[in-house]
Amino acid sequence: MLRRAWLLGLLAVVALGGQGCAAVGLTLLATGGGVAAGQGVNYSLDGIAYRTFNAPVEQMRRATLVTLRRMDMTLKSDAAKDENRELIAVAGKWTIYVELEKLTARTTRMRITAKDGWFWRDRSTAGEIIAQTERALDDMPAVSRAR
Repeated sequence: MLRRAWLLGLLAVVALGGQGCAAVGLTLLATGGGVAAGQGVNYSLDGIAYRTFNAPVEQMRRATLVTLRRMDMTLKSDAAKDENRELIAVAGKWTIYVELEKLTARTTRMRITAKDGWFWRDRSTAGEIIAQTERALDDMPAVSRAR
């Protein structure tokens, strides 16, 4: 009985002590999930998935287009902005925003946001698009990857 009361007291202290620290819990949860899954996808607190790839922007663009087509998403826009690319696709009620940012000639940062309206965001869809884009890059012929 004493052990049970001690355990309940400890749980109450942890619960009350963790008030307002949701960011810490979310960070620990996201880090643990990312390491276990091995995807290497990072997320911001507002639901944006991002990852840096060792591939030029144009190659990333081609891999992203293959991914969107494989996932049956409709491409609405594919625009160049300086040396970067911005793609917009639609999947059901979700709008997918893809940003490909040139870091170096052979390094590109991919950021994806899946939105439903101005408030709802879907991290799992954004993360899956990144994972599928990595697979599309791996499937590309070695000749096109070397450029």
